[in-house]
Amino acid sequence: MRKGPRGEEPHPYRGSTKDGLAGGEVVVRVLDATWSDPPGFFGWFCAINHKAIGKRFLVTCLVFFALGGLLAASMRMQLARPGNTLMGPDLYNQVFTMHGTTMMFLFAVPVMQAVAIYLVPLMVGARSTAFPRLTAYSYWIFLFGGIMLYAVFAFNSGPDAGWFSYVPLAGPAYGAGKRSDFWAQMITFTEVSALLDAVIIICTVFKMRAPGMTLNRIPLYVWAMLVVAFMIMFAMPAVALASTLLILDRLVATHFYNPGEGGDVLLWQHLFWFFGHPEVYMIFIPGLGFMSAMIPTFARRPMFGYTAMVLSIIATGFLSFGLWVHHMFATNVPELGKTFFTAASMLIAIPTATQIFCWIATLWTGRLNFKVPLYYVLSFFVILIIGGMTGLMLASVSLDSQVHDSYFVVAHLHYVLLGGAVFPLFGALYYWYPKFVGRLMSEPLGRWSFWLMFVGFNVAFFPMHLLGLKGMPRRVYSYPAEMGWGNLNLLATVGALTLAIGVLLTLVNAVRSARHGQLAGPDPWGAGTLEWATESPPRMCNFPVLPVVHGRDPLWQGVPAGAPDHVAGLAADLREALSTTVAEAKPDARMMFPDSTPWPFLAAVATTVFFIASIFTPWAMVWGSVLVAVTLIAWFWPDQRESAEELALEKLA
Repeated sequence: MRKGPRGEEPHPYRGSTKDGLAGGEVVVRVLDATWSDPPGFFGWFCAINHKAIGKRFLVTCLVFFALGGLLAASMRMQLARPGNTLMGPDLYNQVFTMHGTTMMFLFAVPVMQAVAIYLVPLMVGARSTAFPRLTAYSYWIFLFGGIMLYAVFAFNSGPDAGWFSYVPLAGPAYGAGKRSDFWAQMITFTEVSALLDAVIIICTVFKMRAPGMTLNRIPLYVWAMLVVAFMIMFAMPAVALASTLLILDRLVATHFYNPGEGGDVLLWQHLFWFFGHPEVYMIFIPGLGFMSAMIPTFARRPMFGYTAMVLSIIATGFLSFGLWVHHMFATNVPELGKTFFTAASMLIAIPTATQIFCWIATLWTGRLNFKVPLYYVLSFFVILIIGGMTGLMLASVSLDSQVHDSYFVVAHLHYVLLGGAVFPLFGALYYWYPKFVGRLMSEPLGRWSFWLMFVGFNVAFFPMHLLGLKGMPRRVYSYPAEMGWGNLNLLATVGALTLAIGVLLTLVNAVRSARHGQLAGPDPWGAGTLEWATESPPRMCNFPVLPVVHGRDPLWQGVPAGAPDHVAGLAADLREALSTTVAEAKPDARMMFPDSTPWPFLAAVATTVFFIASIFTPWAMVWGSVLVAVTLIAWFWPDQRESAEELALEKLA
């Protein structure tokens, strides 16, 4: 039997049904059948199990990541030497915009939510997300929005005003055709998906935690995703409003952003960056959560300063809403106002530094187990510190005014986002890959891919700091040789290709290990959180018996003598789950979950028709709403069998 970090015997959650606590293997098979989605091709469109949706979400996001990477590689090839003619200015503008839009809206935030959809129910001891059908609907909406964007790009109608789509460039006066309309509507797809996922995560964490998992026992990764979910709830409406006003200006001739008719172009920047800067932290904070999940496991000791870590995550999320104007220091915002945003931009470094010191203390006092995920953890410190230091530099109004819209800002952005999110994400993929697939990824191949990514990343993006200081502006498709930027651009291109090879090796490792990797078992790393208490990959029901938690690291801490270790009394042949109180996680109610159905998929199709048709005619708002309403009515129409089950449950309660 596996022992905990200090040698104690493991917690008895795993395998308890085999010991008869829930009726043995027969009950487990009944539970799996009850919580399973229908088989076959039709069943694929009916799936609502959070693990199936989470894996689809994750794979889809990684496909968009690969597409965005290919677009970035094409830009680097174009800029490798002065005067290159691989692409013209129009195509380059589309590629530039598609790359940024893909990475920010179709990869960075959605991939963090995808991992959460899979892991959060497992980490809090639940059998499902709070709204499983809504989980499926959010995935389909996200998928269709991404497909729409790349379909129009394939027909030379991709957006070309930048991923931030500034007006008046994106407005009706300069943004001819439907390019900016497709961009704005893609925002609608992704914002709907993100808001739905945020609601799902909040409700799952607050109402579906295992009994005993009080607020001060929630895993730090779950805390991170909870904070991000609240950030999405407050930030997404701003970009939703901004894109809606842009669509109205373009399609029905309103003038929200037209100064000649009383509008204001800076209104777009305020609305967009009020969302855009918290979005950076929506990407960054899950990376912090990954770090806090992996470090205790590979340091073989509990996290140092749990309370300080939680407060720092909350403070980071709160302060992120007070920074947006530092993207606008080159505008005519009052100088006194700029000083407040300078102070806030520096202040937000304090909670991040607090977390870094807690991680260092945990690593310093632990016994390090050097596996591939730990390599990504350690690289985070190097890359993020560089990105953080350049961020403090850009918080200065005078310096920011000099390097604004230069490659210095491009370098800073990538150091923060790739170093603060992508490297922890890849470490997390190696770490949780056994839980997704049931097998371990290759360590030697993992080390090769890590070093190629780490070296390639720094070779690609560090020279961009120097290019920015030498005056190279961002978003130029070519430059003359006499500017002296050629050698640094060539070096950056070589680094980008090296980084791409490292990412490709990770893909090869993942595909190869899915069939030939070493069998992982339930907990190959000796971790302490609940997702490792069940099989790898987990059963359809997640847990044969729902656990009762008695500490922050339940698999390390054991069960006090005479205390319960599982929940009894839930039906095996019904999708029945337990609701708990918000603060103390005490049993509150028994609730029924819906069966699998194709209606979330069909509702997403109807919504897609509604959104895309509205780009071409205002009448789509009328007829498209009817189509969406029909699918939603069918979705929520009471099922006779489910109603009978709920009635029986009420009589038992």
